[in-house]
Amino acid sequence: MFRMLSETIYPLFRGIPRGYAHIKGSPQYPGIEGMVLLYPYENGSIVVADISGLPESGNPDAGNIFGFHIHEGSACSGNEQDPFADAGAHYSINREEHPEHTGDMPVLFENNGKAWMAFFTKRFTPDEVRGRTVIVHDMPDDFRTNPSGDSGNKIACGVIR
Repeated sequence: MFRMLSETIYPLFRGIPRGYAHIKGSPQYPGIEGMVLLYPYENGSIVVADISGLPESGNPDAGNIFGFHIHEGSACSGNEQDPFADAGAHYSINREEHPEHTGDMPVLFENNGKAWMAFFTKRFTPDEVRGRTVIVHDMPDDFRTNPSGDSGNKIACGVIR
């Protein structure tokens, strides 16, 4: 019997996520805030991102696009040049090339300063990324350039709990 994937996924959203990160913007982008929730599913994760306060494009027909990754570091601290330097590089269990890093995720599409997305990945489970960081970059990931997809500066960060 045919069953839509959504029939098995929707009940997950009524449960408590196995991991979460409270996203906060850098000093240059203090208005960015949001949550990333991770639910275990089929030896992977359902990732739900709800971010607001993103820089708006000013174009009513097209919003900005932001890189979105899990990084290997365990802290959202840094220095004046890179406020999230301690977040480290993209999380990559086997030192894969970009875009096959374990922590490579789809880009965020901004609309009126907000972005919401949900997706499934088998690259990691919530337990495998707990203690790592989630980063929002100021440029879209090009899914080609190593090591970071030419996704620009880190503008928001959260530690996965």
